[in-house]
Amino acid sequence: MHVALVYPPATDPTAPYLSVPALTGFLRAHGVRTTPIDANIEAFDALLAPASLTRLRDRVEARLAELDARPELTHDEQLAYAALWRARGDAHAAPVGIERAKAILRDPVLFYDPDKYATAVATIEAALRAVSAAYFPLRVDFTAYRTPFALTTPEEIARDAAPERDPFDAYVRHTLVPRLREEKVDVVGLSVAFPGQLQPAYAFAHKIKELLPGVHVTVGGPAITQMLIRLTGQALARALGPFDSAVVFEGEHALLALVRALGEKQSLRGLTNVVLRDPLLGARYLSAHGMEDLTALPAPDFDGLALGRYFAPVLTLPYDPTRGCYWGKCTFCHYGLAEIGTASYRERTVPQMIEHLTAMKARHGTRHFYLSQDSVAPKTLLRLAEALVVAGLDLKWATDLKPEKYLTQERAKVLKDAGAVACALGVESASERVLSLIDKGAPVPVVRDVIERLSRAGVAAEAMCFTDFPTETADEAMGTLRFVGDLREELALFIIGEFDLTHGALVAQRPAHFGIRDVWQLEGDELGLGLFYEEETPSKNDEDRARIDRALGNLSSAWLLRHYPWAGAISTAHTVLYYERYGKGAFRVLANTKAPRVLGARSKRSKARFDVARAALAEEREQAIWQSLVFVERRVSRAAYAAHAAAYPPLSPRGRSYRFVAGTLPVPDKPLGRRPATAPNALG
Repeated sequence: MHVALVYPPATDPTAPYLSVPALTGFLRAHGVRTTPIDANIEAFDALLAPASLTRLRDRVEARLAELDARPELTHDEQLAYAALWRARGDAHAAPVGIERAKAILRDPVLFYDPDKYATAVATIEAALRAVSAAYFPLRVDFTAYRTPFALTTPEEIARDAAPERDPFDAYVRHTLVPRLREEKVDVVGLSVAFPGQLQPAYAFAHKIKELLPGVHVTVGGPAITQMLIRLTGQALARALGPFDSAVVFEGEHALLALVRALGEKQSLRGLTNVVLRDPLLGARYLSAHGMEDLTALPAPDFDGLALGRYFAPVLTLPYDPTRGCYWGKCTFCHYGLAEIGTASYRERTVPQMIEHLTAMKARHGTRHFYLSQDSVAPKTLLRLAEALVVAGLDLKWATDLKPEKYLTQERAKVLKDAGAVACALGVESASERVLSLIDKGAPVPVVRDVIERLSRAGVAAEAMCFTDFPTETADEAMGTLRFVGDLREELALFIIGEFDLTHGALVAQRPAHFGIRDVWQLEGDELGLGLFYEEETPSKNDEDRARIDRALGNLSSAWLLRHYPWAGAISTAHTVLYYERYGKGAFRVLANTKAPRVLGARSKRSKARFDVARAALAEEREQAIWQSLVFVERRVSRAAYAAHAAAYPPLSPRGRSYRFVAGTLPVPDKPLGRRPATAPNALG
């Protein structure tokens, strides 16, 4: 049997992810011919190219021309009109600047020039805005892939997989499928680690089954596992959609058993943790514990991946010295391959870790690694660090770490001596009451001490926090912001997100314990990916949230913060490379970097048949529609949405000229024959 393991978009294009190399190493160790394909970097590299972006620019212009020909614009058409105008400058600049932008990110000198790096990032983000506008209502970036009705039903999944709605369609049809056909692949396994990969994975499967009907297509990974294990019977069968099977929980032995059974033409019914269709039940799987013995697994195998195509000057490889979370108690968390909470904690032996890291360094010529696990035990990390020093491997690495008093100043220095560049710490909150509800097991004074010790040792300490845990007050949220601000000289970076309820978190299992009155899914959301809740007593009002947002904006100005996966985001390869070059204070020093330009940007002027600013007002109405659907009607369907949208008046023509340029919103052009005046922004 020949197996192709495919990692689909949309996620980080700067470094390989661990899942496909881990499965590749295991299958190859058991004699299975395996071809790993990082379709995420391959598809994005092909999409973000001059020829492709030129076609998308023309598509943006064609869609605008089509709308301009309408006698009036409906609510949906107003949304599209505003989005197309907003990204029009991006669409014209992207084909010109994209190759230079990617070259900067791959250049070992230019990458470290902060201004050139910023222009490269701005250019790629402009290109992504152009892609999204060309396929509106799609929004795609390196963390998400979404449309308004995405992943609610199999029919919506198939709809979004259509060529005219899928920017990766050409890659699948003209690059991936011909390769699979030429190499005579028998089984295709799609690895779905993140929610942003779900719709592309389904779209890939639809097209592979259409073009290669004899190939068995399976799917696995944390994102698909957490979705499928909540479904049964006919609902589970519908969720399988184009897939012939699915592997839930950790995949090594389950995938191997599936491949062997297919090769030997045996029944699949006795396989554990493999979801299959059933003529009577719809679909089912035989559940097993699904936890691999990490000491029995080989190292990840990266051979065969397009390692030279990542958007980075240096190859950073992920490695899993442990799996699962050694703490495993946080009530907000549902992470990884587990039904509730996190997977059980397991470790490789330290000699295995050293052997694997030594071999990967020699094989791929890199000394940069990210120790990729849920959360490693500090004692184990220290033993690994001591072994790295003895082995003299001279690696540079980063990892996630739970802050504990065990990490003394002396031990922090050992991490630094072993090559530690950064540690991302799960801080969560600076309120002891909230931390008690979370069951974090890390008091605020201990967290402060660990941050200060790492910083004194020269290791970049990154803080991962969030607000809006149920019952958290505005003052408690502000306390977390003050905690970060007080440590501005010690913290290399921080993130403060917002709490999001997930099915497998203990909060969702026992909502009343956390002050939650009601938890619901939307009627019509068959896959149940959206989960909503209402507190017994609202803990914040609109004024509170505005105050927190203002304070967060002021706090953030002391660092150069960027979106994932760029330098200035927590736990990314680019960020670690900047720490290595400029030190742990790099993103405080760069806080006042001037606003970047988009490569290829040119100011242009064009006539709009409709008032762009008035069309953009549809976005406020769109928010009101979804607020009603989610929190009042608690249902989602195209019919319900259409009923709301139809209540809004159409937009009549009112022509005006606008100037547009990449990276900014369009502004009204000066009236003909008059002196130019300062014009308000057309969309904001």
